[in-house]
Amino acid sequence: MTSNSEPNTIPDHKPRPWIDLLVSIIIPSVILMKFSGDEHLGSVNALIIGLAFPLGWGLFELIRYHKKNFIALLGLISVALTGGIGLLELDAGWLAIKEAAVPAIIGLAVLISTRTRYPLVRALLYNPAVLDVDKIHKALEERGGVAEFESRLLKASYYFAGTFLFSSIMNYVLAKWIVVSPSGTEAFNEELGRMTLVSYPMIAIPSMVMMMLIFYYLWRTIRRLTGYTLEEVMAPHLVEKEKEKQRKKEQG
Repeated sequence: MTSNSEPNTIPDHKPRPWIDLLVSIIIPSVILMKFSGDEHLGSVNALIIGLAFPLGWGLFELIRYHKKNFIALLGLISVALTGGIGLLELDAGWLAIKEAAVPAIIGLAVLISTRTRYPLVRALLYNPAVLDVDKIHKALEERGGVAEFESRLLKASYYFAGTFLFSSIMNYVLAKWIVVSPSGTEAFNEELGRMTLVSYPMIAIPSMVMMMLIFYYLWRTIRRLTGYTLEEVMAPHLVEKEKEKQRKKEQG
């Protein structure tokens, strides 16, 4: 009984992109751009309150859903560093360096992980939470496609690292282009808010599209080498969820 109930102690994490966008992008940007003046919150308070939203949301996600991973941790550190640059009134150039460094570190970690037993791309795109990896591996062994699949997985890792290189370069260019005022000022906060808003369509969306293409590349490889459809290699718990949804629809 204990072992069966234990997995339920951690709630299922359901993607909530609109809430993520609101809390991490829109609310902080509005606070920084519209309430940094002395007649409102002031530059320091606006910076603290604005950055508290993504920082608090990230901590909530980590604690509530046990999403304790390297990338999430770097995201929290990134927000904290942004606040530190503004509060300590460091040169705005440090913001551009920080914005470029965070995705560059992730990309470097992806590359380094390819030389280990646990490549990050395997943990993120090819894992039991998404795919029935045991079933896929068995089919690959039977068809003699293990070596080719591992080669494709390595290429996917390089492509994956490339998305972070793109983010690093674009973050630096965007920060240097938009944030030009001294840190700790109202203008700095407004520019930081504008950069946060612009970075979503210019960096986040293209990066997500590239990652989707990488997953598609990996999936096409799996389909060609195993002959399975996507439905046939989905993780068992996802299949059960889909069946449950279908049953509820039929009953309703």
